[in-house]
Amino acid sequence: MKKKKLQIEQLSHKLKSYDAADKVVRPSIGWVKTIRTSIGMSLEQLGEKLGFTKQSAQNLEKREGDGSITIKALEDAARALEMKLVYGLVPIDGSLEKMIEKKARNLATEIVMRTSGNMKLEDQENSPERIRKAIEERTKEIMEEMPKKLWD
Repeated sequence: MKKKKLQIEQLSHKLKSYDAADKVVRPSIGWVKTIRTSIGMSLEQLGEKLGFTKQSAQNLEKREGDGSITIKALEDAARALEMKLVYGLVPIDGSLEKMIEKKARNLATEIVMRTSGNMKLEDQENSPERIRKAIEERTKEIMEEMPKKLWD
């Protein structure tokens, strides 16, 4: 599991670069049109650089605006604008570690509460403090093991 932990640490380090980018809101009309109009490039000029007609360039901007554009088309448009596309996925919880811990805690809670429910039926109920400690311990175990069921 040390290999998996090292992979997560290395990937987390790479994803840190996207922290600021995560705060940037995509323009409602899309980046291509926003940048093109801001620098004073016409649709005809963009189309020429892409080897497209004006209408095809306009269609590209429309597809970006509605979210149906391909990564390849965005890369091509970025190059035509003398820019480059930066692409990444950012964990919603802020880091891979937090995401894994959240999933592990949910799974641990489910397991501990199921066991606790069985014990209650047998009149051997645990205290809330003992349940909390069991959840913490199980969370750590799950985070170490990283079982595939963590992602079910």
